[in-house]
Amino acid sequence: MLTLLIGNKNYSSWSLRAWILLRHLGLAFTEQQVVLDQPDTQARIRAFNPAGFVPALRDGELLVWDSLAIGEYACELAGRGLPADRARRALVRSVAAEMHSGFRTLRSAWPMNARATGRRTASSPQLEAEVARIDALWNQCRAARGADGPWLLGEYSLADAMYAPVALRFATYGAQLSAVAAAYLQAVLADPAMGEWIAAARAEPWVIAREETGG
Repeated sequence: MLTLLIGNKNYSSWSLRAWILLRHLGLAFTEQQVVLDQPDTQARIRAFNPAGFVPALRDGELLVWDSLAIGEYACELAGRGLPADRARRALVRSVAAEMHSGFRTLRSAWPMNARATGRRTASSPQLEAEVARIDALWNQCRAARGADGPWLLGEYSLADAMYAPVALRFATYGAQLSAVAAAYLQAVLADPAMGEWIAAARAEPWVIAREETGG
């Protein structure tokens, strides 16, 4: 049995990436949550993952940490989540990796807050450029295989999981998107697995004040 260590569902964007991919791949797993921003948070995380962060995945004696590594491993276990076609697989990996290493202004200006809506923040050229880049990536993927299903490349893939928290950010802070990107955003928000995550986030009692951005 797989065990996935996650943080708060309201705030932990990296936890969401691993969790929602495992759900879409149909992999059975036990969920273990550590509440963030508590006196014992780091000790509890390091008892599971010596690297000291969430998410982390245990498969027997094997520990896999970092969302992208977890995603690759989960796709290998399930035999899906990465396209069989080499070119499409390269596109999924490129899009996922760009999310993994980039968009730092977006992450800082618009922290994930799964239960919040109607938040507004001051814009900046850097933030607008990153939103536009994500919009362009979504359009590129949908143009490539949009006829095959509602997800970025038709079937649900690692790329969709990597951008799931971005969709929540866009919904929370009111991103202005193209028609294609807006339609994809609605598909993500209508996803039953995403609905389950949001419902759990709304039920959480914990508030981290520094993550409550926007009026």
